[in-house]
Amino acid sequence: MSRHSSKSDPVSEGAPSSASRRRNLSPLRRLFPFLWPYRLQILGAMLALTVAAGTVLGLGQGMRVLVDQGFVAGDSALLDRALLVLLVVIVLMAASTFGRFYLVSWIGERVVADIRRAVYNHVVKLSPGFFETTKTGEILTRLTTDTEVLQVVVGSSVSIALRNTLMFVGGTAMLLVTSPKLAGLVFLGVPVVILPIIILGRRVRALSRASQDKIADLGSFVEETLGAIRTMQAYTHETIDRSLFGGRVEDAFATARRRVTVRAIMTMIVIVLVFGSVGLILWIGGHDVLAGRLTVGQLSAFVIYSVVVAGSVGAISEVAGDLQRAAGATERLFDLLDTEPEIRAPANPRALPEPAQGALSFRDVRFHYPSRPDWAALKEFSLEIEPGETVALVGPSGSGKSTVFQLLLRFYDPQAGAVKLDGVDVRDADPVEVRRRLGLVAQDPVVFSANAWENIRYGRPEATDAEVLAAAEAAHALEFLQALPEGLDTFLGEKGVRLSGGQRQRLSIARAILRDPPVLLLDEATSALDAESERMVQDALDKLMTRRTTIIIAHRLATVLNADRIVVMEQGRVVATGRHADLVREGGLYARLAALQFDRAADEAGLVGS
Repeated sequence: MSRHSSKSDPVSEGAPSSASRRRNLSPLRRLFPFLWPYRLQILGAMLALTVAAGTVLGLGQGMRVLVDQGFVAGDSALLDRALLVLLVVIVLMAASTFGRFYLVSWIGERVVADIRRAVYNHVVKLSPGFFETTKTGEILTRLTTDTEVLQVVVGSSVSIALRNTLMFVGGTAMLLVTSPKLAGLVFLGVPVVILPIIILGRRVRALSRASQDKIADLGSFVEETLGAIRTMQAYTHETIDRSLFGGRVEDAFATARRRVTVRAIMTMIVIVLVFGSVGLILWIGGHDVLAGRLTVGQLSAFVIYSVVVAGSVGAISEVAGDLQRAAGATERLFDLLDTEPEIRAPANPRALPEPAQGALSFRDVRFHYPSRPDWAALKEFSLEIEPGETVALVGPSGSGKSTVFQLLLRFYDPQAGAVKLDGVDVRDADPVEVRRRLGLVAQDPVVFSANAWENIRYGRPEATDAEVLAAAEAAHALEFLQALPEGLDTFLGEKGVRLSGGQRQRLSIARAILRDPPVLLLDEATSALDAESERMVQDALDKLMTRRTTIIIAHRLATVLNADRIVVMEQGRVVATGRHADLVREGGLYARLAALQFDRAADEAGLVGS
């Protein structure tokens, strides 16, 4: 398991540097396509927002009339009417606030759900080469933590920012109407307030992205260690892993603390500047009232509008940090969406011939894995397989056997040569159509966190219950599945933890049987089985293999003695081809492997019999 975070983010390779994008909130513009389908809801929210802001601004003028004509002039009837108007305004403000809060929150939840779906749909299209250099935990964090940040911003912070922007603009206009002189003094102080928001906002954004990267590293570590919990405990590695996790937690906390500190400093500076300016202006306005240049009602209204404008600026500076954080989250999410899959269908895919034959061809193939560009997994590899033929690939570890499967499934494309299925280069065909003709039984069987029905039906989702049961029976899996507490409806646990290794393998074989593919790929399919289970599964596989092309990756040569052809591989090349007896007579690598295995088996049998 990796214990070190990567120095670079492979998802972001080829994208503009973060430093060049931290100067503004431009990444948030990329949310527009996700917002556009809900433009009617956004329009409704804006309308409610405007009404709510308008009612607050109207209170200032009401206060001016009330003071100048009610209190100063002594008009009691005006006081009665003012109370009635105030109640109406309060009800209107409450109703518009409800509409704004509901619609904006709904939009936030809906947009984030759409983004999550879009990111997941895109990620599952990316080729395995992408996942060689990107941690799964990193992707999980982007799908959860980063989208949560966006939900808060789209469903709350943006609304607050818009509301306070309206309040700022409207309050400023009312300040001009009430007292142009005092309003002019307010404008002189605006640049002083805006400057720290701009300067410190950039720093907040940089720290926000760094904080999210630390959280992603944290999630990746947790996903990796919990996925290997048995290995961790078997090697008594808990103390070390707790220490490593604690270090990552403290690292994430330190970065978050720096972000919070800068944001708090920004808020403090803005509050001091804004309310200090308001106090100074009120002092000047008070002298104007004493000199008779301003009425008490006008000054009261100006006070209200000053508080509204000052509060709006303070709220905007507060929200600016959220917006900066959201911009960082948006960058990370769209870095994923901008990653182009290396394996994709051509513009005009070539149709595979019908009916499927199962003919396979590898011609002068050379291939390097993305993570090891200096090492050729296959070089000058050529192999022709006839329809219905059973071919076994044998050789030492690292000879390229599994790579043959990877290229045939088109998880990767070779750097040179061609891989063909039924005469069609797989690069010219739709990868989905190619893979539909292949059935894979891996050495390490995959069992999903679901019941047996869903796991077997994974091979063919439209299969009936009767077909699923028949596949389970053919793989000799039906008996143990029916013996589970709830039969095939029993939840099998995460990664099939409630099943033994042999049972997981038989479930995987049942999935391949249900798929009924013209080409069967067996990667040491019986390696996890005991002798009795191996006999039953081998019988099922023998029946399955009679009607289709089969390639077997074999480490135990006893499992491929009856193959039509054995292909011996070494260092990415074919070094010998033939049947078992012929290859043994020829000597060479296969003869050495056979001697090692069969002599050891004979020795073990002798020890058992003695």
